[in-house]
Amino acid sequence: MNPALHRRQFLNVTASAFAALAASGCTTGARVGAGATGAVGYGPLVPDPQGLLDLPKGFSYRVVSRLGDAMDDGLTVPDKADGMGCFDLGNGKIALVRNHELVPTDGSGGNIPAGFDKIDGKVVMPGGTTTIVLDAATLAVEQQYRSLAGTIRNCAGGTTPWGSWLTCEEAVVSPSDRNAQAHGWVFEVPADAGRLVDAVPLKAMGRFNHEAAAVDPRTGIVYMTEDRGDSLLYRFIPKVPGKLAQGGKLQALVLEGGPADSRNWDGADMAVGTMHAASWIELDDVEAPEDDLRTRGAAAGAVVFARGEGIHMGEGELYFCCTNGGAAKLGQVFRLRPGKAGGPDALSLFYESTSPDQFNYGDNLTVAENGHLVVCEDQYTDVVDNHLRGITPDGIAYPLARLRVQTEPAGACFSPDGKVLFVNSYSPTVTLAITGPWIS
Repeated sequence: MNPALHRRQFLNVTASAFAALAASGCTTGARVGAGATGAVGYGPLVPDPQGLLDLPKGFSYRVVSRLGDAMDDGLTVPDKADGMGCFDLGNGKIALVRNHELVPTDGSGGNIPAGFDKIDGKVVMPGGTTTIVLDAATLAVEQQYRSLAGTIRNCAGGTTPWGSWLTCEEAVVSPSDRNAQAHGWVFEVPADAGRLVDAVPLKAMGRFNHEAAAVDPRTGIVYMTEDRGDSLLYRFIPKVPGKLAQGGKLQALVLEGGPADSRNWDGADMAVGTMHAASWIELDDVEAPEDDLRTRGAAAGAVVFARGEGIHMGEGELYFCCTNGGAAKLGQVFRLRPGKAGGPDALSLFYESTSPDQFNYGDNLTVAENGHLVVCEDQYTDVVDNHLRGITPDGIAYPLARLRVQTEPAGACFSPDGKVLFVNSYSPTVTLAITGPWIS
């Protein structure tokens, strides 16, 4: 069976019903706080003898890269590995472009020769990306290097159809006597860079507390989340699709006749499964020296979300997490379906957790070849373990893996053939390759 078809199953499993129900105002079968029962998922998690990652029977992992490993450019692998994308380089090679959510006081992995900004005009800021080139068949590491530097808190990002990684700063920092540049931008890193790239901020995409990005391959439009308690969902319409540096328009999502607040903190304003017609308002002064894009957008009618995080684009619709949304403040997953032929977009609340045992602070997410969402948990409470959670197309969550150290799993992404799930253990950095019966 064509592996690509499996991923489309999730993204289109309710597509025909979605359009019809959106017109009728009815709901889909997605559930609030649906737990893992019966045959859902891959079975119970088996304790890892190494004490790192528990997986279901039939799955295994190997370490691809870890903190302190020597890289080919003379530097070492830095800490705080976060968002990540996987790319087919051709000739049996794949690349992982990996964010490092580092701040100026963190270590950098060596003397970085150049970057976007420096501390006191002397030392390149440690935030940025590293790239790992692997043999696609054996997963042997063939090259590791710094691919972006001089930025702050590169949290998540997104892959592009033209073979690059959009890495996002989750930090709005103004110039000061210690740093020359403003921060809060998106940067683009080619998957096949082979070296440290020039760090060019894509300022037309807005200055805000960026989290993740996803590109609609039909239009070249980039959708972006914002990690703030009163965040917006943004989209960037480039002047030339695939050429983001040439500028474009930045917009924020508005619900037509729907609630202006999706968080459900003060009541169920957003019911699970109900379709809301959506439109977009254009934002001005997008470089936002006052860090007020979200407040200006909300004042103009944009819908507010609770800490927008991971986002994934598929065939005709996209999904994104809101970390502490919902009545229980444990997390939500939304679905957005861009309209076709000039028709309206449609937004629905796909999933909302009611218990930490179901889903606890969703962050990065991707889609498996069997059609299930894979979501990284990101909570630092008295619960030691963070999970990878699966969510079925009808909204049932189940444990997919358990990270046994007090840090978050991050950057979950599949190999181009869908057979390997790559994921980071955030700190200390460990990048893992998980294999098993994904396509089944």
